[in-house]
Amino acid sequence: MRPLNWVLLVAGFLLTALGLSLTIGGAVLMGAQSAQQNGQYLTLDSQRYQSTGHAITTPSLVLDPGESGMTGLPPLEELASIQVRVNPVVPDQPIFVGVGDASEVADYLNDVPHAAIGGVTWTEEDQLSGQWSWASDAEGQLQETPGTRNPAAPTDQDFWVASTTGTDTQEITFDLQEGQWTLVVMNADGTSPVWVDLQPGARTDVLGAVNPGLLIAGLIGLLLGIPLLLFGAAGLGRDIDQGTPRPTPTSGDVPGESPRGVTGHAASPLSFTGQLDEKLSRGLWLIKWLLALPHYLVLALLWFSLVVTTIAAGISILFTGRYPRSWFAFSVGVLRWNWRVGFYAYATLGTDRYPPFTLARANYPAALEVNYPDHLSRGLVLVKWWLLALPHLLILGILSGGGGAIGIGSIRDNTGWGLSLLGLLVLIAAVALLLTGRYLPGLFALIVGLNRWVYRVWSYTLLLRDDYPPFRLDQGPTDPPRQPVLTGSEATPDNPAA
Repeated sequence: MRPLNWVLLVAGFLLTALGLSLTIGGAVLMGAQSAQQNGQYLTLDSQRYQSTGHAITTPSLVLDPGESGMTGLPPLEELASIQVRVNPVVPDQPIFVGVGDASEVADYLNDVPHAAIGGVTWTEEDQLSGQWSWASDAEGQLQETPGTRNPAAPTDQDFWVASTTGTDTQEITFDLQEGQWTLVVMNADGTSPVWVDLQPGARTDVLGAVNPGLLIAGLIGLLLGIPLLLFGAAGLGRDIDQGTPRPTPTSGDVPGESPRGVTGHAASPLSFTGQLDEKLSRGLWLIKWLLALPHYLVLALLWFSLVVTTIAAGISILFTGRYPRSWFAFSVGVLRWNWRVGFYAYATLGTDRYPPFTLARANYPAALEVNYPDHLSRGLVLVKWWLLALPHLLILGILSGGGGAIGIGSIRDNTGWGLSLLGLLVLIAAVALLLTGRYLPGLFALIVGLNRWVYRVWSYTLLLRDDYPPFRLDQGPTDPPRQPVLTGSEATPDNPAA
């Protein structure tokens, strides 16, 4: 393959990825700027906090442009403003909301039972301790700090730079200014407990200055990157096809078409094979995923490019009914490369031979081919990749996605991980290989069959074929032979019709 085509593809990938990121960022900033019209603030979801202490505090906000090296900026109060809305959960309960210097707040709450949002506090060395996250689907987490003293009423203190009090929703606005500041929420009389709903917000005029340039730069990146990427992919596709014979199909060779008088399962347009090595290392699979890291980096580039070429090919199919041959060869090459790496490193573990760095056909135990279609339906291109493929996509979610057979996680923080059915089977095969030195043949046939199903669906959703994938698990290292059934004039006494 010519290096120039790879250069075009990589350059197109970098420009397109950068342009896409800048365009999305510019669009988000445009939406944020629009939401700030008429003095509005960008707000997060309201979250409930309940403390058995006398106060709830936020992590201190440190603002020191000179110390951070950000000199020459406009005054902080002109850059951004913070707004906090606090609503008492207990009806008619007077609450107090104030912003004060962090050191004076610390002195005021010294030895007073109170709580810090998210478990974030400031140490004696002015360093953050703990973790703070804002999750709208759970009650706010607080770290309670014990104490023995009851505080004086917060309304009697004179160190607040901004404060408000009342029995209904209280709103406080704080323009950024140099210093270290802490937000405090209390009952107006300083009693406990404190139970409130808190909603933070912010606004800045910087978005208006940044947004036009960001959006324009992103669009320029896309205009330059997409053509380079498409030209590079087309060149690589032509390199793959160069010198490859194109047999003239007969009626029996055309997928979906049968010889006269013969019926049965149509031959799949996808040729998918994976041959198990006679001798496999017991423990190499433990580091194959690491050895394949260079392939993962290349595949990230190739799959991004494949999405772009598929969109471009879909437009071509919509108007011409044909998939450009060079992009078709490139798409098949990406699937071929992906299957080789999966067969080696994670999806099968069927060989110890390192996968070649090529999109073209190679002498390797894992192989993949897709027959090129002379014509594709113009209308199907609009619905087959999502609507028609939906039943298969649901199945793939179980076979190889997150809807797996094993899941471990935490309901409290909404985190966890899952192991798909295919991943579980590969893990069982790997452990058996480690203990016995053998890859169980029946399990290998099942794993390859599951992968075959996955790639059949991919070839359909990537618009490579109009042939709907069968709901059939064809196990084994090679595609199953077609089982013809003779009918009509082809039936003989020795071959009776069905």
